[in-house]
Amino acid sequence: MDAAQKTYDIPKFKEQYENFIGGEWVAPKSGEYFENTSPVDGKPFTRIARSTEADIELALDAAHKAAPEWNNSSATTRSNL
Repeated sequence: MDAAQKTYDIPKFKEQYENFIGGEWVAPKSGEYFENTSPVDGKPFTRIARSTEADIELALDAAHKAAPEWNNSSATTRSNL
């Protein structure tokens, strides 16, 4: 089979994705999402959180809270994440 005849499985995606903040999936504060369109066929295939300044602040707060523990963790611990 040559490359032109080869078929590929379409990857599976969740219906929508939230923000990953502080170790949890969190819906955007605004509740808004945008459609992610496939470059292959131009059709929407999933929805992505439309994050705003409020979501960024939440993520920054979580990062600042996690920083001391992260800074004191070993390279092995970090690499296992």
